[in-house]
Amino acid sequence: MPAQRPGAPSAATLAKMSKDEVRAEAKAAAVQVAAWSGRFALYYGELDRRDAWRDDGAASGESWIVAETGASVPTARAQAHVAERLFDLPHLAESLCSGEVSFDQVRVLADVATPETDAELAEAARGRSVIELGELARAAAPPPKPAAAPERRSVRFNARTGTMTAQLPAVDFTTVQALVEAKAKKIPSDGTTPWDERQGDAFMDIMAGATSGGRPMGGAKGVYLVVAHVPLEALIDQDGAESDLFGELERGGLISAGVTRRLACEGSVVVAIDDADGHTMYEGRATRDATPAQRREIMRRDRHCRFPGCAHVVFHQPHHMDEWQRDDGPTDLDNLLALCTYHHALVHSKGWSVSGDANVEVTFSGPGGRVTTSRPSPLWTRVSTQTDRRLPAKRPRAGPSG
Repeated sequence: MPAQRPGAPSAATLAKMSKDEVRAEAKAAAVQVAAWSGRFALYYGELDRRDAWRDDGAASGESWIVAETGASVPTARAQAHVAERLFDLPHLAESLCSGEVSFDQVRVLADVATPETDAELAEAARGRSVIELGELARAAAPPPKPAAAPERRSVRFNARTGTMTAQLPAVDFTTVQALVEAKAKKIPSDGTTPWDERQGDAFMDIMAGATSGGRPMGGAKGVYLVVAHVPLEALIDQDGAESDLFGELERGGLISAGVTRRLACEGSVVVAIDDADGHTMYEGRATRDATPAQRREIMRRDRHCRFPGCAHVVFHQPHHMDEWQRDDGPTDLDNLLALCTYHHALVHSKGWSVSGDANVEVTFSGPGGRVTTSRPSPLWTRVSTQTDRRLPAKRPRAGPSG
């Protein structure tokens, strides 16, 4: 017999509830959503293994999901894929069906999880965001292989909608992104112009410069910066043998030793002294403002605003957890973390506080007893070879809200 379905709360019922009651019910509903998505995945997976969807005249399992549940094709594709993978991943399946993790959290890990790592990844998923798990999945992926042929480049135009779509190799994509964003940041704004619109204006300015004889892609130094963190040996090794070393393209993932050497040939090389784990930089009390090298390293470590759940990557600024002026906080990497403009103001003016070691784990404490934590990117915590694939320590679960 099908399980009893909960009814919808009436407007009158919702109006009588306190904020704490509404919050608690919303969290409980989220747990139920995850649990039911897990149950559906397991049942659908068994249905698919028996090809039972054919009995309903469906052309495929995905089309059966679309017809029976009203899901979109991308959603049905994701559900079918996760359902297939969960058959060999009982720990992730149990975490999903118990509501401890969400469907999206499991989906991120499904392709890198194996029966041997299933339990470890299920434990790692608890208390981590989808963004953090995506970085964890990339950290668990094998190192990049040098491409046998140039990566695909394409641009498509749709005159009907006035849109264009481009596909570029990772290095070229990061270069174009850095150029457009650097140009867009210099365009004046009254605070109401959307960031996408400013990027569009920047793109047109770059195109205008190219058609008028300018050289936007090879213009004056300092207009934009593309950063890659690489082992020194990958740059100076001249024996011609294929290297197992690889680098990391900031905001662009892993790159092979061959790509790092091409970047060094085509661009400027900035040398920074790192510690044994490849981390930089400590200024102490010498200066209040983070140096450009520190800012790059903070973004490499944090990837986005460190406030839990915020994925903002463009407008961010280093925040001293122990304030430089009031608390004698040092301008050191473990005392600095990236916060977007909104969350930087929130921490300073809305009763939120943040403490801890930014290189390990920080704790955000808010009004009403809300406590949540944030860790660096798993990619940043790795040493410079793929041989060390240790998972970072589990992040504590968020505390109860007030």
